[in-house]
Order: sequence, then C-alpha cells, then structure tokens
Amino acid sequence: MAELSEMERSIETIINVFHQYSVRLGHPDTLNQKEFKQLVQKELENFLKNKKKDEKVINHILEDLDTNVDKQLSFEEFIVLVARLTVASHEKMHENAQGHGHSH
Repeated sequence: MAELSEMERSIETIINVFHQYSVRLGHPDTLNQKEFKQLVQKELENFLKNKKKDEKVINHILEDLDTNVDKQLSFEEFIVLVARLTVASHEKMHENAQGHGHSH
C-alpha cells in the first residue's frame, strides 16, 4: 500500500481514536455516555477547555449529536462533532489572522 497522505493519516487517526473509546464498554462501534465523556476530557481538552469539566454540557453535546436518541453515538453521529469543531477552529484561525488571510 502506498504511503498515506497527511489528510488520510488524519482521517485514520479520527477513526482510531473513536474506536479506542468505543470498545471500552457496551457495543464496540458506539460511544456510550461514559466513553464519550472520557473521549471529550482526554482528546478534546483544548478545543472544549471550558466545557470539558461540566458534565451537564458534555451530556447536552451527546444528546444534540444523538440523532436516533439511543443514548449512544455511532461513528456517523460522532463525526458531526468533529466537523463542527473543525469549522469552529477554522473560523478561529481567521479571527486570529486579523485581516491577513489565514493564521495557519
């Protein structure tokens, strides 16, 4: 297999991190509330720094992403969070650039 590009490695990392947490309890392909909380606190501590300590906020994020209301996140539901955080990060980079295009 050819060497993966930077973007392909990043996608693989997202998948691998999801599964690091999803296999801990219950169904191996979903994140339950406890697994999601652990993932947010460990893997998204800088992106959600003010929210990661607030269990109510984490539960609200889970409920918002849980489109089929089964109290778990499938990979497809989880990836919506990744997309939202990516968009927010991109916007923040533009804000920090102060009119000079990108700061990345």
